[in-house]
Formats: sequence, structure tokens, C-alpha cells
Amino acid sequence: MNAPDNDFRGRIGRIETLIDEIECFADPVAQEQAREIVQALLEFHGAALANLVGHITAAGPPGRAIMEQVAQDELAANLLLLHGLHPHDLDVRVAQALNQVRPQLQTHGGDVELLGIDGNVVRLRMQGSCHGCPSSAATLRQTIESAIFGAAPDVASIEVEGVVEPANLSSLLPIVTLEPALAGGNGQHENRP
Repeated sequence: MNAPDNDFRGRIGRIETLIDEIECFADPVAQEQAREIVQALLEFHGAALANLVGHITAAGPPGRAIMEQVAQDELAANLLLLHGLHPHDLDVRVAQALNQVRPQLQTHGGDVELLGIDGNVVRLRMQGSCHGCPSSAATLRQTIESAIFGAAPDVASIEVEGVVEPANLSSLLPIVTLEPALAGGNGQHENRP
């Protein structure tokens, strides 16, 4: 991530904080007016962006090529999504995200299959040597989910077949319990000569 992206993310964080603070206003009239201002600004910027996208796509193939580049830019793509202007539907964005991570999965002898998208829920199946192994869950969470949510933040959840979750370590005996048994003792601390 480059410096402009960090600056942008910082600004987004600040905007989210300010919007959250609107809910803390004691005056309900002030709350409603602040919400209306935010909504009006979003609508204004959305309309301007829609006009811009319209002009670009009206340029024919060169314009569509530009929109394709814009759609690949994470920040611009999220802005297009916010205003319902992204040139690719959810299915395409999820498929592109999976195609990006597929080479990494294949280097580990695995793959992922898109079973379908129901509403905003993505259904996947792990394949190959990743299928059924506990490390598949970590691969899914860190690699696949990151790619999908980055390309399609409108995805609500991801369901995966063929993934065995890592064992729940809280169900194992604490190591402290095993120390006396491993030392050959009876659990009593004895001073031995």
C-alpha cells in the first residue's frame, strides 16, 4: 500500500468516526440535520461520479478500457461500489479475486472452486491437498477471504466446504496438569536428595 492509500484510509477512518459521533448528539434535530447533510453530499458526489462514468463509457472501447483500469484500483472500485456504479457484478468480482489467489493455492497443491453466490453469501469448496487439512482454514481466512472482501466488500459472508477447522486447543489438558505425571511424581512436590 502506498502513502496516498494510507492517507485515504486515514481520512475514511476520520469520516467514520465523525459519522458515529453524530449519534452522540443530544439534540435529535441536530442529529437529523447532520444525517441529511451527509446523505445530500453522498447523493451529490454519486450523481457527479455517475456523470463522469457515463462520459467515459460513452467514449466506446477506449472508455471501457479506462473503466476496466478504474475497476482494478481498490480505492476507485470501492467508491464505484458505494454509488452502485462498478462495471462488474458481484459474480465477476468474486471470480477475479479467486483467480488472483489460485496460483498461490496451487503452489501448495490446492485449489478453490466457486460453488455459487446466494445473495451476498459466497459458497466455496477447497480442493486438492488443501482439502480437509487444518491449514486450509488458515489459508482460507488469510488469503481467500482477504482477496474476496477486497474485490467485493458487499459480500456478507463466505461458506466453505472441505475445510477442517483447527482443533479447539481449549479442550486439551493444560500443560501444568501434565508436569507431575511426566516427572514420574504423584502431583505432590517433594524434595529429593
